[in-house]
Amino acid sequence: MKKVIYIILIVVLVIALSLFLIGRNKANQSLESEHIDPTNKPVILLIVDSLMDNSLQQAIQEGRAPALKFLMENGHYYPDFVSSYPTMSVSIDSTLLTGKYPDEHRIPGLVWYNKAETRLINYGTAKEEIFKLGIKQVIEDQLFHLNHKHLSKQTKTIHEELANSGLQTGSINALVYRGNEPKTINLSETLANVDLMPKSVDIMTPTIFSYGAFAQYSPENKKNTQLWERYGFNDPFVTEELKSIIKNDKLPALTLAYYADLDQAVHKDGPQNHMEAIEKVDQYLQEVLDSYRSWEEALKNNVWMVMGDSGQAPVKGDKGESLISLHSLLDAYNIHKTSEPMKDDDQIVLALNERMVYIYSVDKSVKLHDIATTLQEDDRINFIAWKSNEGVQVVNSDKEGNLLFRPNGPLTDPYGQSWTVEGELSILDLKQNNNQLEYGIYPDALARLHSALHSHKGTFLIADAKPGYEFIGEGTPTHPGGGSHGSLHEDDSLVPLIVTGTDTKPNNFRLKDMKPWIEQLILGNNQ
Repeated sequence: MKKVIYIILIVVLVIALSLFLIGRNKANQSLESEHIDPTNKPVILLIVDSLMDNSLQQAIQEGRAPALKFLMENGHYYPDFVSSYPTMSVSIDSTLLTGKYPDEHRIPGLVWYNKAETRLINYGTAKEEIFKLGIKQVIEDQLFHLNHKHLSKQTKTIHEELANSGLQTGSINALVYRGNEPKTINLSETLANVDLMPKSVDIMTPTIFSYGAFAQYSPENKKNTQLWERYGFNDPFVTEELKSIIKNDKLPALTLAYYADLDQAVHKDGPQNHMEAIEKVDQYLQEVLDSYRSWEEALKNNVWMVMGDSGQAPVKGDKGESLISLHSLLDAYNIHKTSEPMKDDDQIVLALNERMVYIYSVDKSVKLHDIATTLQEDDRINFIAWKSNEGVQVVNSDKEGNLLFRPNGPLTDPYGQSWTVEGELSILDLKQNNNQLEYGIYPDALARLHSALHSHKGTFLIADAKPGYEFIGEGTPTHPGGGSHGSLHEDDSLVPLIVTGTDTKPNNFRLKDMKPWIEQLILGNNQ
């Protein structure tokens, strides 16, 4: 009996880690003619999960965020950077580190279907899904496959690029971290003995690599790594690691540190009710700045960047209204059960990413157009999109007709991308002014949607929920009365950026443009 109880406790520990790793799951000016001189100061990039402009501004106005206010007043503030799509942490992180959208970096979302392996890839959602898919499989996908198998080797991360130029970088608690230095992470012999995870994992990391209790820079940073502290995947752990690197004068050319706790508060309390969580983040930032003799010295010695990764849209409190049950909508089809291997009579597979979902046809008799027609009957769904021979087809429940688009053509968007667009522009809130396209509530809509649909192999469509709603499936996490992300909508897609120490800015205000800008800032134009 004691052995059984012990194994149960071990399983709980693994799930606790997995659930945390999930939770992290927000006027353009060209620099083409501008010379960017390389900085001789280390760049510190702090990603604050689900940091949003409105709540950040409110926290500053209420006097809850003196450190963020100090950085903003002594630098530049950009409130509306466009995230990647789907707006889920792993695909966003991959875009930030590679400067590419998912069609090139190949991380389609937090959950997706791997056609070659005929299985769902899940980097960690809810405990129910983890049990159904298998704890060991989810852990292996999180700890190894994400960075070393799924993330395209054809797209180099900023850690790899800077290492190739002879510079060191650092990563603290970022799920996407791939670098050039081999490292062995020793996990748990006990967990390996009960087949819940491998005993060790060989990975490639930046020079300075911190990953909760699995890998630490400071050997003294033990107090934030216990089970009840989510094995170090928490903001106090990140803060202690960053402070230790600073105090030991070991800051590399670039340090990326991930503050994830705010995301959980926004999921629970909603986009407008999390001032205490922002206040807490600011207190940790104050501790980091206090590592210097003065905050002014901190600014003098480094380039500081603080930004969100995705926003969150509110979810209505009434579960019957706010939660879109795909099993109910698509009950005419045989839906693959996540707890079982693929079966011959399975017709569709669901890969839910909160307010966005990939729906796969694994039966040649099931046509995407027919699935889309069924989904159009639910007015909580914003749009449905899929690939065709002519391009990307988009429909929704509010408007008749369809939108068809493909890259290259006579129309140019604000990012200099050219398109051929036909049909009902309002489906994606597009406007055309002569040969210019303008985006509305879906920032960089064409490139982001096209990228997601070309991010991996398979026959599938995308459904995207309206603000106020999210999709539910077998054991997926839900957030009625709180906040959720994943969609193309601006609520999920726009994030703020604070920069001190440089007057330059990215080529465009998108996370996609952060990597080349930071590389130019560190290396200069003549790389």
